[in-house]
Amino acid sequence: MAETYPMPKWGLSMEEGVISEWQIEPGQAVTEGQVLAVVETDKIEVELEAPVDGVFAKALAAPGDEVAVGAPVMVIAGDQADYDSFAAGS
Repeated sequence: MAETYPMPKWGLSMEEGVISEWQIEPGQAVTEGQVLAVVETDKIEVELEAPVDGVFAKALAAPGDEVAVGAPVMVIAGDQADYDSFAAGS
């Protein structure tokens, strides 16, 4: 099953982050803790890590996009079959 994951909150005052770059392409396997993107906040630049093992299915924000904390930022499928099903429905 493909799951949507939100923009994390890295600080008390953080309200949004700007995607600087994605470091992965849809269809690539990911492991928990792997760096997927670089995000700029109002105070720091931080690495967005995979929250789970799976297959990166889709970036929901492009580089330069501002994403509110808690808003969906990416989709990760549980395995290759889940990714294939997700990709077929996109």
